[in-house]
Amino acid sequence: MSVRVLIVDDQALFREALATLLEVQPEIDVVGEAGDGEEAVRLCAELRPDVALMDLRMPVLDGIAATARLRAEQPDVRVLALTTFDDDEDVFAALRAGAVGYLLKDVSSTRLVEALVAAQRGESVLQPSVAAKLVAHVARLPAEAPRPLATPLSERELEVVRLLADGRSNREIAKTLFLAEGTVKNLVTSVLSKLQVRDRTQAALRAKELGLF
Repeated sequence: MSVRVLIVDDQALFREALATLLEVQPEIDVVGEAGDGEEAVRLCAELRPDVALMDLRMPVLDGIAATARLRAEQPDVRVLALTTFDDDEDVFAALRAGAVGYLLKDVSSTRLVEALVAAQRGESVLQPSVAAKLVAHVARLPAEAPRPLATPLSERELEVVRLLADGRSNREIAKTLFLAEGTVKNLVTSVLSKLQVRDRTQAALRAKELGLF
């Protein structure tokens, strides 16, 4: 089943070019375009996309505010931020608002398609530079004694969580570790369970707190 995508960006030419690029991908079905966050919220209610590919700096309603509204009003729609900027303020605001991923507009088409597919599955997808910001942010927090794990991670699970912290997708992890993608998915599920977190981003942060990498 293809991923239903709504493209949200205030630049019409960029929207059209991105739609043209994605529509030829068999995994992707572009169901609509929006020029601002307000229109995005309305179209998500009408079109029910799997993923809203969201720019952040837009008129009327910006992408961060639109993400927060979608999380509250239409939680089944995953928001994947796609923007030019990766400053700390935008990154942390988007993730706090509920975005499942954060990519920059210089991302390759292959990586973008993989990210959209991963977002549909509920996976967090981060640009490596963004993942590094999160890890660095945790490193700057006041040290607290972390709760020990009830069940330690295996060596293979440790390899997986380190790659998660680099912003790798399941497919990229599978290629790196020479594993089947299904095996990686099972390992990620086990990692989330053992770390007692809900998503991949939290897994990376929790592992950093525990000194696992």
